Amino acid sequence: MSLAEYVRILGRGPGRARSLTQDEAYRAMTLMLSGEGPPEAVGAILMLMRMKGETASEIAGFSKAAQDALPAGPAADLDWPCYAAGRTRGAPWFLHAAKAIAQNETRVLLHGWNKPDARVRAGLDVLSIPFCTTLDDAASALDHGQIAYLPLEIIHPRLFALLNLRDAFGLRSCVNTVCRMLNPGRAVASVQGVFHPSYRLLQADAAQLLGWEALTVIKGGGGEFERHPGKTVEAFGLRQGRPWQGSVPPLVNETARLQDYDGPLVPVDAPFAQAMVAGTIDLARDTLAGACPSGRQRDSA
Repeated sequence: MSLAEYVRILGRGPGRARSLTQDEAYRAMTLMLSGEGPPEAVGAILMLMRMKGETASEIAGFSKAAQDALPAGPAADLDWPCYAAGRTRGAPWFLHAAKAIAQNETRVLLHGWNKPDARVRAGLDVLSIPFCTTLDDAASALDHGQIAYLPLEIIHPRLFALLNLRDAFGLRSCVNTVCRMLNPGRAVASVQGVFHPSYRLLQADAAQLLGWEALTVIKGGGGEFERHPGKTVEAFGLRQGRPWQGSVPPLVNETARLQDYDGPLVPVDAPFAQAMVAGTIDLARDTLAGACPSGRQRDSA
């Protein structure tokens, strides 16, 4: 099928249009990533999906196609996407949490793109987290230090080009969600942050369709996996491959805004920032504990 067929499925009009099946979404994304489809059709598909709202089947199909378009990556235990723009976040304290998890013999693979917000990548340097430009470099970093960061624009330029269409549309597309679901290290567990709460369950449902074992999705600081320690946090995801939902109580009696803590990442001397890091670590560890004993991502159904 050409991309025009998928545009037709999505855009026939009231009473006739429908969502894509997981298999159709897989084939459509494969065509979009090939660069062979007309750009007008690519834009039509992404915007029609935005108008109707994405389904878990569509996100699962798109994400599997994006993952399959990557060469085999370094094996990871914990997938940690970071794709937020950071407008409502302070310093990226979650990087401390990721590094702490890695120091416990857990292979943590971060990947992302944060557009004009340079704080995440600046934080990598501050905390000595390797910025890797190839999958082989990431594999070496994971072997030696259990943590690595992969930049989307280098490891997956075609997916990055689709993500960057936001500049042309002036609107977010489902590619933002697909990037969070990329999981280039095929990790058994993933932690994800979102800005809009409605995406928590969408990503959890898509992960189950993909056969993932453990996932935690929260409305985090600026859209990253970074918990607010002064609020109750609602979490969605998977535990041992089954739907899971949890509620995490506040850790401190302080309702500060995360952007108020925008100082240097080291030292972590403010009690609120310390609680932010500790709470994020606890959620990540709980996610890892919720994986099946097999230790690797299952094949999708």
